[in-house]
Order: sequence, then C-alpha cells, then structure tokens
Amino acid sequence: MQWHDRAIILGVRRHGETSVIAEVMTRERGRYLGMVRSGRSRSMQPVLQPGNEVEITWRARLDEHLGEFRIEPLTLRAARLMETATGVYGVQAMGALLRLLPERDPHPHLFEALEVILDNLHNPADAGELFVRFELAVLNDLGFGLDLTECAATGARSDLAYVSPKSGRAVSRTAGAPWADKMLLLPPFLNSEENRAADIDSLNAAFRLTAFFLHRHVYEPRGVEAAAAREGFVHAALKALKTVAAQDGLSV
Repeated sequence: MQWHDRAIILGVRRHGETSVIAEVMTRERGRYLGMVRSGRSRSMQPVLQPGNEVEITWRARLDEHLGEFRIEPLTLRAARLMETATGVYGVQAMGALLRLLPERDPHPHLFEALEVILDNLHNPADAGELFVRFELAVLNDLGFGLDLTECAATGARSDLAYVSPKSGRAVSRTAGAPWADKMLLLPPFLNSEENRAADIDSLNAAFRLTAFFLHRHVYEPRGVEAAAAREGFVHAALKALKTVAAQDGLSV
C-alpha cells in the first residue's frame, strides 16, 4: 500500500531510540499517523515541527497498519510561528481541534483553511477572526454546524444580532429582544450582511460563541476538556488586537 500527499505537521512523539510517530493533516486523506525513521535526527527535527508543510509518501503492507512516512519539506513556517504568541498557541489549538475528527477521514477544505490561517497567525487583525471561522468549520464537519445566515423566527437576513443557544441559529435583533439575556451575541463580522472586520468586543463574543457550542456538543459528551492552548490563543489574540487598536488610536 502506498500513496503521496501534501500534509501539515500537527505533532510528533518518540518511538524507540531514533524514530518518531508523526501526526499530520493531509490534503486528501485527513489526519494520519505514521512512523518516521530517524525522525529525531538533526536534519529531520527542524522539518517535523508543527505548522510545517511537507510532501509525504506513506507505505504499509496493509491499509489498516500504522505505516511509514517518507517526508520532504515544502514550506517551513514553524520558526515564524514561534515568533508570536498567536502563532505558538494557534498551531497547537488548531491541532487539538483536528483531533476531534475521526482519523483518516478526508476534510480537504479544512486542510486549505489550515494553510491560510497558519500563514496569517502573525497578523493580530486576522488571526482571531480566522481561528473562529476554523472552529465553526470543525463544528460543521462534526455535524453541529451553526446557521448564521437568517433569523430562525422570521427568516430575515438583516439586523441579525443573536444566536439561539438551543438551535444554534441566528435571531434578529427585534425577534430576540424579549429573550436577549438568554441569547448568545452574534458578532457582526460573522454576519455576511455586515461585511465588517472583527474588533475586540466582537472577537470576544465570537470566542464565547464557539466555546459554548464546542463544549455542549463535543467536549461535554466526550468527557474531555478544551485544549489549554485555546485559552492561550484567545488571550494572545485579544491582547494583540488591543495593542493594534491602541497604536491606531495614537496615530490619528
């Protein structure tokens, strides 16, 4: 059995004295594990860092076996990711999200989204917003997607202000007003009608929104906790965006 694919390194663990088990997100075959011989060598360690993009050849006698990876570097972005807190925590948090999906289950759109986000985690104006959209995409692929396109009560597509915690559907400001204290806020940047970039308040609301549904539908039923890296990323993204906003204010 053999195949070739592009992949992004999610993590590694030791295997014997010189080898490692690498966990990767492939473009066409989803999340995969494989052994890398001499993976702890001086030449391979820089390649097998989370966030790096590689070309993989997988070989095994049978399809259900762990198999062996042969890896060639394509884009080594790990060093740049380590330069910012959003990069360090972001790559770990997205890896944890991808581990919620079944192994070897194809999700090519998530691979493409992961590529884009990894290339923008250094930018505080984009990092938080892209991460939230990635969480929403993972929820959707797990079967718990949110419908943020129209009001659940009226069908209206404008002035959407809330999300129902029961249905995960958007609710307009007028329809949701009587139950506003029980609703989750819908950040304007997640509303296609608004076409606005995320600010500190809306990004904070977005993090609370995705955290609520991930906890309800995924973490609580599985008896697990959210990855600690997510909290680190949320803090870093909000802090970075606050710093940018302050600098912009001083420059006016």
